[in-house]
Amino acid sequence: MATAEILTRAATRPTWAEVSLRNLRYNFGVVERHVGPGVTVCAVVKADAYGHGATECALALVEEGARWLGVTSLDEAIPLRDEGIKTRILLMTGFWRGEEEEIVRLKLTPTVWEPGQIELLERAAVKLGVSKHSVHLKVDTGMGRLGVAPEDVPHVCAALKSSPHLSLEGLSTHLASSEVLDAPSVGEQLKCFEKVQRVLRSEGFDPPLIHAANTGAVISRRESWNSMVRPGIALYGYYLAFERAGREVSGSKLRLAVKPVLTWKTRILSLRDMRANQALGYGGTYVTKAPARIAVLPVGYADGFNRQLSSRGRVIVREHYAPIVGRISMDLTLADVTGLPGIAVGDEVVLLGSVDGLSVDALEHAALAHTSPYEILCSISKRVPRKY
Repeated sequence: MATAEILTRAATRPTWAEVSLRNLRYNFGVVERHVGPGVTVCAVVKADAYGHGATECALALVEEGARWLGVTSLDEAIPLRDEGIKTRILLMTGFWRGEEEEIVRLKLTPTVWEPGQIELLERAAVKLGVSKHSVHLKVDTGMGRLGVAPEDVPHVCAALKSSPHLSLEGLSTHLASSEVLDAPSVGEQLKCFEKVQRVLRSEGFDPPLIHAANTGAVISRRESWNSMVRPGIALYGYYLAFERAGREVSGSKLRLAVKPVLTWKTRILSLRDMRANQALGYGGTYVTKAPARIAVLPVGYADGFNRQLSSRGRVIVREHYAPIVGRISMDLTLADVTGLPGIAVGDEVVLLGSVDGLSVDALEHAALAHTSPYEILCSISKRVPRKY
């Protein structure tokens, strides 16, 4: 098939991501069964569902029974409400002054940690005629980012007592090292969290939803589950390796049988026959050692294909691995397909995913790029269309 015909038939630029909502729903069920019926699962769909598409993923999760969704902020929650999603939505990083009325109007649940936030929400509830609006209080137990300092909890309690239109429904914190099994900081954080709960009870508050566990803690820290957990990346088929004494550890108790949700694909744009000693790509960082057949792929770092994979990563084409050669550029990547049978322009290429018993996953990309699978998934840009 001619290149022009292939490009004409393509509905978009021939680089796309396929998102399996079936696997997403399966993963949610895996987490629910793991924590049991007494623990509420807040399905985290922040950062556009880790690059998978927040609205489509949220709809699938709600259909699967998710009672809570977690987002970063108001701007991530509005499209979900606009889509008709009525389930509870937790704003995990608070809100900006001026957003409080929209939060109350849309029945969103903000995380708070300062008396000023509480005062703004109280005024908004009064203005909109809302008798009770739920909030979750975040405490900083050692992460050092957001949350009220434990010694300042009584001041927040005083603000809540002065806000009759607000209800303290939840208490949360975030663990800094849930994947480090022998990190003393985790135990210290949990002890601090329990102490804050006692302080709240002494102040007359007993929030029913207590949550601290992210994906890592869901797998490895049963004592952190409380009444709610906040899995994120596990829903999309991944979790980080666990460590003890600086070394990676594994075991049946440290596994969650989740499946990757996203497969990233492209097509061969052009095939180039190169002579030996031919420099390829920017800077000529890769030089062919022998005559080679090079596939040009229409994907680059502007699509989120990590530049650190240059001359290190691999792709899958026609049931074979093909190494990436030369520097990944903004829009194009080169792969060596020398000797692979039947290679042709238009052939489908798997950048991230599994096919025919071969696999290149986000963990592999992350290891090569010295980063985390979170960044690999979240970095897939908007110009890569998602197909569900």
